[in-house]
Amino acid sequence: MLVLAVDTSTPAVTAGVVRLTESADSDAAVTTVAMRVRVDARSHAEILTPNILECLTESGITAADLDAVVVGVGPGPYTGLRVGMATAAAFGDALGAPVYGVCSLDAIAADVAEPGCLLVVTDARRREIYWARYEAGVRVGGPDVIAPAELEYGGVDAVAGSAPHAAAFGLAVRDVQAPSPAGLVAVAAADVEGRAVPGPLVPLYLRRPDAKTLDERAAAKARQ
Repeated sequence: MLVLAVDTSTPAVTAGVVRLTESADSDAAVTTVAMRVRVDARSHAEILTPNILECLTESGITAADLDAVVVGVGPGPYTGLRVGMATAAAFGDALGAPVYGVCSLDAIAADVAEPGCLLVVTDARRREIYWARYEAGVRVGGPDVIAPAELEYGGVDAVAGSAPHAAAFGLAVRDVQAPSPAGLVAVAAADVEGRAVPGPLVPLYLRRPDAKTLDERAAAKARQ
């Protein structure tokens, strides 16, 4: 099966074509066929679709050859996150292919494959971080948003995610800063392989966006 994977939950604008090899008696094999990653927190919309098209060209396939789409649903900043999700939904709708949303922090943890206790953190801005905690690859806490100083991380063996934020914890750092296409597909592999009916794409904003509608601004002004 050929799967398109995209993520815009971090400054890295990520797209890739991944081959998922089905297996009846073991985990499905995940192989990256083509990948494009460009770090630019302000240009998700301009970069993502060209990245996807370049991956398709490198893979020697057309969009019609794709069997499914996997997209990171965050947590992440509102503007960037919605670009990836809207693009994934558009591709899925045009192709008649299922679109599976996965927690972007889970994809980072899948890339690390830490056997012990792993903390994954990414930049939530406003001097906060998004975080999740994993035991042997299974999420046991989060995702949530918090100030780094307020996060309890006793018993954690290693940390991954945003480099400057990961370094602040004084733990062993695993150098996986953003979800890879393979990590995204690995998280969704069981559903993709089983051709499960995907649920609705629900973004993990974890807090209200900075941008407000005119009605919200008027209501806020009235309360003052």
